[in-house]
Amino acid sequence: MKTIVILSDSLNRHYLPMYGNDWVIAPHLARFAERSVVFDNHWIGSAPCMPARRDMLTGRLNFLEREWGGMEPFDIPFPHLLRDHANVFCHMETDHYHYFHVGGENYHSPFNTWALHRGQEADAFVSRVASPEEPEHLGQWRAQYAKNQLAFKTEADYSTPQTFQGAIDWLRANEGADNYLLWVEVFDPHEPFDCPQHYLDMYGDDWNGPLYNWSGYDKVDEDSPATRHLRKQYAATLTMMDAWFGKLLDELTRQNAFEDTLIIVTTDHGHLLGERGLTGKNAWHCWNELAHIPLLVHLPGDAHAGEHRAQLTQNIDLMPTLCDYYNVPIHHPIHGESWRPILEANAPARRRAALYGWFGQTVNVTDGRCTYFRAPVAEENQPLYRYFLTPGTFSFRDVCPLSFYDEAKLGLWLPYTDYPVIRARAHKRRSPEWADTRLYDIRRDYAQTQDLAGTELEIEYTVLLVETMQAMDAPPEQFERLGLEASL
Repeated sequence: MKTIVILSDSLNRHYLPMYGNDWVIAPHLARFAERSVVFDNHWIGSAPCMPARRDMLTGRLNFLEREWGGMEPFDIPFPHLLRDHANVFCHMETDHYHYFHVGGENYHSPFNTWALHRGQEADAFVSRVASPEEPEHLGQWRAQYAKNQLAFKTEADYSTPQTFQGAIDWLRANEGADNYLLWVEVFDPHEPFDCPQHYLDMYGDDWNGPLYNWSGYDKVDEDSPATRHLRKQYAATLTMMDAWFGKLLDELTRQNAFEDTLIIVTTDHGHLLGERGLTGKNAWHCWNELAHIPLLVHLPGDAHAGEHRAQLTQNIDLMPTLCDYYNVPIHHPIHGESWRPILEANAPARRRAALYGWFGQTVNVTDGRCTYFRAPVAEENQPLYRYFLTPGTFSFRDVCPLSFYDEAKLGLWLPYTDYPVIRARAHKRRSPEWADTRLYDIRRDYAQTQDLAGTELEIEYTVLLVETMQAMDAPPEQFERLGLEASL
């Protein structure tokens, strides 16, 4: 058994041709979709980056228990299970530098081997004492990334091309091998949206304003020249990623790997590029552009190629799916379910609903018919606790401040592990941007424009939310801060 997982960060579903986009240039993703099963109802679990990866590696939701942080000692990631129970060799090729900064502890270590390709975003890579002069710009700009750009002399020097080339080199070095899992993770098209000019030229970009290749978390004019330019920057970066993904497909074709390899392509979340007059991801409601994501799965021998699946699936399903295909039993409680029956027999999904969101913000649920965003009832957004043993957070380099341990207590707080863990107060006030509860019928109103909260339909989805939170082991205070009764 051979498996390749390609994870492309911030890969917007609505920018892909197999989901109806008619202007983004991604021919290699399109040709891969022709040989794969396309999932139409796939959703995030936890977001953003590292919470999503904890979901994928462990099969359990992260966002109800803590924000950004490392893999915990009580977690059981799938590479650990595959290595120990099926002698599967697991290798990672990535330019996702968060794995190697504070807050990304222990994610890469379960793999047998790994390779990091340097230079993305704020990766502490190119070392220069003097900082470059900050140019006129819109959105964000960081001196460290400007320094990192000094390493990009040719297209092949960019981090995503390096990552795909690393995967190609690994496949060539291990040609003829079996019983492995290759995890190929590229940061693009995550911001900053940066690629050689010829990709941007494909989109007829005529922007002559200040530098704008890195969105803020801003309110913008959805159809302004600057926003159109930002979308083209994103699309161009996606097209570069697609071009190098195509090189990987060519190598797989040369090795005849499509005959005997399970290949999965997905993402962690989307990114707003002016939709709803917004940019970014973490500061807003969990709109479909952020939460409804692509999933393409190629089965060995092109089985079921070109078919679509409408079953409700999530990123937490990746771990049990891989264990299922390698015949590795799971003897501990998880939240995901294997895609194998869905892929091979179009069997119904077992889950009634998907739960998703950002830690401490709205808790969101969908059954594929409606999306329900349940907001905290109080501006203080309490009670709210994080549960952890590994104390990393979204700080890149710095240790956690003393406030991270407010009211810290060690105890058996989590029902699924015998590890005593730390429970500490989390301070995250309710934002005006996600302060209201909302409900949308996305079958009739996919754009989520007609809010049905306050109607009789909300009663049904309140019950569904409570039942799904209980099934996902939500800590009791999560119900309280949302104004819910856990016994509904």
